[in-house]
Amino acid sequence: MTTTNIKGVIPAVPTPVSSKGELDTGRLIEFGSSLLAEGANALNITGTTGEATSLSREQRHQIISDLGKSSIDKSRLMVGTGAAAVVDAVALSRTAADNGFAAALLLPPFYFKDPSFDGLLRYFGAVVEGTATTAIPIYLYNFPALSGVPFTPDLVSALVDRFGDRIAGLKDSSGDLDYAAAIAQQFRSLRVFPSNEGTLMEARAGEFAGTISATANLSVQSCASAFQDGDKAELEKASSIRSVVAKGPLVPRIKALIAERLNDSTWANVLPPYRRLSAQEADLLHAEVKSGLG
Repeated sequence: MTTTNIKGVIPAVPTPVSSKGELDTGRLIEFGSSLLAEGANALNITGTTGEATSLSREQRHQIISDLGKSSIDKSRLMVGTGAAAVVDAVALSRTAADNGFAAALLLPPFYFKDPSFDGLLRYFGAVVEGTATTAIPIYLYNFPALSGVPFTPDLVSALVDRFGDRIAGLKDSSGDLDYAAAIAQQFRSLRVFPSNEGTLMEARAGEFAGTISATANLSVQSCASAFQDGDKAELEKASSIRSVVAKGPLVPRIKALIAERLNDSTWANVLPPYRRLSAQEADLLHAEVKSGLG
């Protein structure tokens, strides 16, 4: 099986699109490369921040393929491959494996609510079996507020027991740090990543493997200083940015701030059902972030 050393600061990277919703993988590769150069340890592509569930299967395959052909070190790429249809999750995960990505991040099947325990095992079993030839490590993506299906400790235990080291870790976007800490303590073989960069000191101490965070796109250097050097002042900067940006829908707000920082209005485009921030909304957000940093 492909081994993964993914840990530390992992921005959940947005997907740049045109005003018509067309992919711009050139901008994605350029931005991802800059994040790695500024201190990110790895990147999470086509997750929630990447608007994966608003992209077609073909678009997601294109992103994986184009990144696979790029000069970015694929051992530093985790790609979201979850889908409501298991055949799509298998196909996306296989494409990620074939392109040498370090890990596949899987949501549970998220349309039908209250699925059976056995049904969930069947779903993940299909992905494990479908990627057996190139055994990409699988990370579980716990985001019950959106998926409607939590990765309970019992479910995690069953997946680890049945599929062994193919289940490599868990990204927790529930916001419940007690849950994340309990999973990390109970399953020592798993790398657990909360989605809040405020936990980087705990990660530095070994409690977590790091953080996979949307707002780390805006504060990657501060996050890296916190994780690598224990710089509490830089962690406060990163946390301040997060507290402001998280007051509204993350994706359009993060994209608006990236557009402002890069002086590139294309970055502000979002896919339905999101809408692009107005110029006034973007200006107010930028001012609030700047004010929060003092």
